[in-house]
Amino acid sequence: MFSSSVARPLQLITRVMQWSSAVVVMGITSYFIHLGPRGQHLIYQEVISTLSVAFFLPAFISPFMPSALSKFVLAIDVIFSYLWLTAFIFAAQDYNEQNCYFNSPPFVDCSKKKANEAFIFLAFFFTFAGMFLEIASLSAYRRENAPVREKNGHGAAPATTTAAV
Repeated sequence: MFSSSVARPLQLITRVMQWSSAVVVMGITSYFIHLGPRGQHLIYQEVISTLSVAFFLPAFISPFMPSALSKFVLAIDVIFSYLWLTAFIFAAQDYNEQNCYFNSPPFVDCSKKKANEAFIFLAFFFTFAGMFLEIASLSAYRRENAPVREKNGHGAAPATTTAAV
């Protein structure tokens, strides 16, 4: 089965990729906003990436404190997975439906816009994957730290001990 010792490194790798993707989106989108004009989709992407950089920080600690942070981090993952999916849909509409060279911001290379779109998708993907890893890790933690019931051969009530980690 899935154990905490397997979950921790996977969670950390996923969280690093998630946070790094958000930072890259924040940088590229900030560059686009600097060039102007500022469309609603760019502002949305900037807000989501900036909030993600801040809200994803507890996820780095979550693998080591699953009982304290997992529910909070899971809630953040659920919310931000939908926000990142929306940002990806906006980017796909802006850069794939028509000639991306003339879409917001106009006269910027399509390669930069496609790179932004790709990192937005990566942020969504790793947020979504992080959500499932968080659930699996919390489940493994609870299974490994559940009290073990031992049977007593004399008909007495079973003794309760804690399993070794």
